[in-house]
Amino acid sequence: MVLRRCRGMLRNEAEAVDAMHDVFVELLRRRDTIDSSGSSSLLYRVATNVCLNRLRSRTRRKEEPGAELLERIAVASAEERSQAKALLDRLLSREPVSSGTIAVLHLHDGLTLEEVAQQVGLSVSGVRKRLRRLEERLRELEVEAKP
Repeated sequence: MVLRRCRGMLRNEAEAVDAMHDVFVELLRRRDTIDSSGSSSLLYRVATNVCLNRLRSRTRRKEEPGAELLERIAVASAEERSQAKALLDRLLSREPVSSGTIAVLHLHDGLTLEEVAQQVGLSVSGVRKRLRRLEERLRELEVEAKP
């Protein structure tokens, strides 16, 4: 029942199986506070919430600045990775160290802007401004690198 619900919502078999496992992990975590009466509706509700969280996360990742670039780097050949590393080195060499930290925390580790701001001691608008600056500078460097 849980897997069927996850499949229906996520439309991806592997992700549905992962979500199903997350449902049962969540139930184990909260076993002391859960009322077991109506267990099928509880399973259905938890599965729905887990899947909704995954869908939100999926949408957020697509909207993140630089997410497409990170995906391209992840599937790149050795030569392409070397070029990407050189590009990132050029980009980060001209920026404060904390800007690189901000980029990694947000784009790679998936922290929210609020969480990143708390980690680096800046305001959310300051974090957003740093990310925007990095993205603009990266576009400039990519244009310069094209023959």
